[in-house]
Amino acid sequence: MTAAGNPRLSSWADGPAKRSIIDFVARVSTDGSSDFIGPSERIAVFDNDGTLWAEQPVPVQARFVIDQIQALAAEHPEWRERQPFKAAIENGLATVMGSGMEGLTELVMATHAGMSTDAFAALVRDWIAEAEHPRLSKKHTELVYQPMLGVLALLRENGFKIFIVSGGGIEFMRTFSEELYGVPPEQVIGSSNVTRYVVKDGEPALMREASLHFYNDKEGKPVAINAHTGRRPIAAFGNSDGDFAMLEWVTSGPGPRFGLIVHHDDADREFAYDRDAGLAPSSAGWTKGPGEAGRSQA
Repeated sequence: MTAAGNPRLSSWADGPAKRSIIDFVARVSTDGSSDFIGPSERIAVFDNDGTLWAEQPVPVQARFVIDQIQALAAEHPEWRERQPFKAAIENGLATVMGSGMEGLTELVMATHAGMSTDAFAALVRDWIAEAEHPRLSKKHTELVYQPMLGVLALLRENGFKIFIVSGGGIEFMRTFSEELYGVPPEQVIGSSNVTRYVVKDGEPALMREASLHFYNDKEGKPVAINAHTGRRPIAAFGNSDGDFAMLEWVTSGPGPRFGLIVHHDDADREFAYDRDAGLAPSSAGWTKGPGEAGRSQA
């Protein structure tokens, strides 16, 4: 099927990006093609925030953490005089985001530690079912990028195994990845807390502790992909400098390879940003990458 006529990518503008995706998928999945790759090696990896759904003005999990801090503030009066807790309680997003990943990690540990993985998953499911984006007035689950859902469907139909590889929490994303993206929880790779097996009152459980086990961003992404899959993917999709090492590692492998950077240039429907974007700047891909092949309608 031609690029223009492919129904899975109907929300993409016709152009180099759309054609390159369809041509790559056809080359590696068609028997007899000189670039044919067997199904076991057909692995694609996707960043989540800013690649599959909206991440501005703050990532979705950061909004979740801020809401939890506000809900627990009455039990912790000391937070009102301590940053970044004070800013989270007062909804000072700029201050919270200015604290960087160190500050956000501190907030995560304060709110999410000391509970079982089952309790945490239930908390996330309840929150994500109702929470709305602060500016777009839609549920976060309604802000998934349709062009990227088309790519996921196209890859899946052509024998690709898809992994989400994000700096977000692995247990946070696993609560919605299958429903939103068709990606089962075992194919989600993310940052994680230290977790311990305990037996309390005769009931076994996995308990989250107040320390970081692995931060899955930047150079950590290729390391985590290798640890989880044992294979180097042949396609990677991202949008920020946090994804550059993953894109670089995937596309530098032998044989046919594909990498795509989602460029956010639609301020009317969403947000326009790239190099100067707080926690998610996109500079390395534009200065070190091979250049822009085209843009999605994100």
